[in-house]
Amino acid sequence: MSIVATIINSATGQPIQRMTFGRMPKPWASFNLETGELVRADRVQVGKPEPGKFVAPVEVWVTPKS
Repeated sequence: MSIVATIINSATGQPIQRMTFGRMPKPWASFNLETGELVRADRVQVGKPEPGKFVAPVEVWVTPKS
């Protein structure tokens, strides 16, 4: 089961993109954004699922250089 996460800019709090991971990303994971920039996860935040749903929202906070 793959994890769909929202990538969020730590400086602005704005979403950058959505990304699919093969498993839950670790807080020290490094990956490339759509722009090709290599970033490292600052934190991974798992929210509560909506009532009647079982899929929890996942947010990965990163600090891009540009």
